[in-house]
Amino acid sequence: MFAAALGPALTPRPTLYQGAAAGAAAISGYGLTVLVVWLARLLGVRPSWSPAARRRGWIALAVATVVLVPVSLVVSATWQSRLRAIMGMAPSEGSQPVAIVLIALVLALVFLGIGRGLRGLSRLVAHQLGRVLPAQAARLGAVAIVTVLAVLFVNGTVVSGARSLLNSTFSELDIQTHAGVEAPTRPESSGSPDSLAAWDTLGREGRSFVAGVRPTAEIAGIVERTGADVEVTEPIRTYAGLASADGFEAQAELVVAELDRTGAWDREALLVVATTGTGWVDPGLSRTFEALWGGRTAIAAMQYSYLPSWISFVGDRGTPAEAARTLFETVRARWLELPEDTRPRLYVAGISLGSFGSQGTFASLQDVAERVDGAVWVGTPGFTPLWQELTAARDAGSPQIAPVLDGGARARWGTPSSDDAGLDLFALGEDWDAPRVVYLQHASDGVTWWSPDLIFSQPDWAREPRGYDVLPEVRWVPVATFFALSIDLFVAGEAPNGHGHNFLTEYADGFAAVAAPPGWTPEATDTLREIVGTWDDADQTSS
Repeated sequence: MFAAALGPALTPRPTLYQGAAAGAAAISGYGLTVLVVWLARLLGVRPSWSPAARRRGWIALAVATVVLVPVSLVVSATWQSRLRAIMGMAPSEGSQPVAIVLIALVLALVFLGIGRGLRGLSRLVAHQLGRVLPAQAARLGAVAIVTVLAVLFVNGTVVSGARSLLNSTFSELDIQTHAGVEAPTRPESSGSPDSLAAWDTLGREGRSFVAGVRPTAEIAGIVERTGADVEVTEPIRTYAGLASADGFEAQAELVVAELDRTGAWDREALLVVATTGTGWVDPGLSRTFEALWGGRTAIAAMQYSYLPSWISFVGDRGTPAEAARTLFETVRARWLELPEDTRPRLYVAGISLGSFGSQGTFASLQDVAERVDGAVWVGTPGFTPLWQELTAARDAGSPQIAPVLDGGARARWGTPSSDDAGLDLFALGEDWDAPRVVYLQHASDGVTWWSPDLIFSQPDWAREPRGYDVLPEVRWVPVATFFALSIDLFVAGEAPNGHGHNFLTEYADGFAAVAAPPGWTPEATDTLREIVGTWDDADQTSS
């Protein structure tokens, strides 16, 4: 289990994460073995081993450990180097095998101590129960009692304390402002002097979003290079933070009021973005959409939490979808009041937990087609129901990492086949029904492929041919692969553009396929992708 957790991984990992994955997997392997032995003894299976056989067994185990541990560390370092080369990353300064072993050992010993402490408590309880119950019933009763007490302690003390600490920490961060971010003076942005949503209520990520509009001259330069036949103007960005109004409905109504105030309904395209856990909107997503239309756009978004996405998901999976649905339904209700021939095109988008939340608004692909003019969903988490449904219904012969659904009639997946190929969302033909849905995903993105099912179930992507940036040695190992991809969840955003959870340049392909202005050409998409690739992607990582 230790060796299996060391890789190969989907994305390169720092030493700390390698050690954590290996330690968690190793102690899980030990715990599962102890459980099997305990169950066997409970059923009366008690092999009679001679002292010599026991001694030989321990010697064999020691030899296997002495051989397997260093070999797995060396092979893991080789895999890491190959993976970094595939992704165009600089070689690492060293795998630090001693540090990996020490981290894994400490973590394993901590969990072992907890486990043995619980076992000792179970024996103590069983001894007391044994005075009034048969031995077998006393042991089972003791396990049940200790389990309940442990769960109550964890939920009532550990989880509660951790939640309070996290809330305190991240709420303090939310009232801060990123360095260099200043309140907008342009009336087209929320948080400006003319805005109904005050600057100090937008949250840290909301302030960065509304202040992040690029100069009109820069947008005009992009339009000139792409040759788009659009009029250049100041983009509109509307946003409501948690402190901007009391509750999701009030926040959504405030966003709509901001759309009214800024004249958003006169724009060519309106994008409703579902944010990630902290209220973050990927700058690459918003800037690409605005560049495509020369700023003749409006973007609506709102915050539902100040906690990072992984904490939001663990703590409350229903909130992202509820917030996204409330915002979309409120915006669309106002949009439907407008004359059909004058209202803007209505699109939806989201990355990571934002993609999960945005898709929670719709019951099916047909529902998407009936209510919006297109959708771009990026880095979708594997637990997203609509994504799961459509991926499972893919045409025979198409792989899980790059599904084909109904021959690409309405929904298509953009998955790179090489660094040079880019995305060819029209490879299945130019005849593509509108409204269109595009999923952008990477074979190396742990956010998409992580699932609790990995503990005991082999996924399709582990049976099928691997993506070009995934090592062919990647294999599914029960339990170990779950821990390995759990680590990939945290490091996927550190991968370079086009890998892991970084989709900067691919927004050009996605939005050009779904929301292109009239007269847009494939050459314009190539040019826009090239321009986006020059942007600083240091702040693109999802939070």
